[in-house]
Amino acid sequence: MAPVSLCINTQTPLVQYLVPPDGDRLDPVSRNPSDLATLREGVDFRFSPGGVTRMVYPLVRRLLEEKFVHEAHWVALNPHAPPTVRLGAMTLHNVTLESDRMAGYGRVKEAIWGRIHEIDATEHHDDLFWTEAFSEYAYYNRRTAELIRALDEQHDFDVFYVHDFQQMAVGHMLGTLKPKVFRWHIPFDLATIPETWRALLTTYLDSYDVIVVSSAKYAESLAALHPKAKVLHLYPYLDPTDYSRPPRTTVAATAARLGIGSRDEVALLVGRMDPIKGQDLAIAALARVAGEFPSLKLVLVGNGSFSGSRAGLGLSKSAAWRAHLEEQVAQLGLGDRVVFTGHLPQADLDGLYERCRFTILPSLREGFGLVAVESWLHGKPAIVTQRAGVAELIRDGVNGLLFDPDDPADLPRQIRALMDERSGPLRARLARNGRAASKKCSLAAAEKAEREMLAEVTEA
Repeated sequence: MAPVSLCINTQTPLVQYLVPPDGDRLDPVSRNPSDLATLREGVDFRFSPGGVTRMVYPLVRRLLEEKFVHEAHWVALNPHAPPTVRLGAMTLHNVTLESDRMAGYGRVKEAIWGRIHEIDATEHHDDLFWTEAFSEYAYYNRRTAELIRALDEQHDFDVFYVHDFQQMAVGHMLGTLKPKVFRWHIPFDLATIPETWRALLTTYLDSYDVIVVSSAKYAESLAALHPKAKVLHLYPYLDPTDYSRPPRTTVAATAARLGIGSRDEVALLVGRMDPIKGQDLAIAALARVAGEFPSLKLVLVGNGSFSGSRAGLGLSKSAAWRAHLEEQVAQLGLGDRVVFTGHLPQADLDGLYERCRFTILPSLREGFGLVAVESWLHGKPAIVTQRAGVAELIRDGVNGLLFDPDDPADLPRQIRALMDERSGPLRARLARNGRAASKKCSLAAAEKAEREMLAEVTEA
């Protein structure tokens, strides 16, 4: 087939611009750069943490390199960025919103997120789609669809690839019969979706030729809501070539800078500061085993998401959640046993994966959980909540350890299993089999499935 022209749409931008704290130089937006090649990563900009950078970007880059895609445009919400920027062979287009509209959009987005993740399971959001705030959510989707339509007139896209629930109305608003693909990244459990939401969700999802979900159980649940939808179950993925063992000197320097001693054992938790990520469960578990393992430290890596950052929507939940966790640590007397690192550059994160004894994914509910796959790629065993999408890849005691987040004794039990002085063979088995399982989440496996899907919708 001929190479395709692709338009990607996400809420979280691939790139976030960094404003200098000292004001000694112009920020990159003021200079309005037209090409990221003129800027310095880590100084002028950073790649957004999370799946957009670790999953979507490598796929698009690979499709461009292999000439399956000849042109790629990426549209995202980025209120502190120039309208258009080049990144290699891609063009990034940034949507902005007025501050009052951003607030309404943020409230609706968080309400949908909270209800689907069962953080906010009360009935007061049942009429969400009839509230005034929902008009701002619809407005944002409309603004995005209008920009994409204008770009389509210039570039004549072959397919639109829209990502996640924040954008689900975009396909409905595009007003085109061209192929549209939607990827739902968060959990999809029909039991958590109010009856009053289902008709509108079905209308929005009906606009897409294919809906991609991250686990088999999500595919079953989506089919129950919308039996006519074409649903593709495709595990999230990473590029294994991005993961290698860092030099010992780098590992030692990172550990020393973070206050991790040479005799300390590290349990590593990587995730943004958000109640859904369950850092409080890991802290409580540490308190239960601290006396048994005096050398064990819990290292929490992560800051706010795009929604909580100054470069994004400016929501405050990440700061509030970290303050709550710090208070929990103080009350439990674990001040010297828990390390909060905030956001870390990839080199430091690689060093912590190398340094840790095991990783923990304790989320109350998780769309998938690529950090477990990262752990496997670094050769480390993972303890994973039963409520993560990745849990369906795990055989307890074979390639990972599972725990019930509702059972306060379950996570400490699994920590003890990996901290036992005789646990060497278990840790080696989990790491070895985990690496084998990670192949199901490799970029190569996903690229084949994504290419076949895109070829099918564009040739139909």
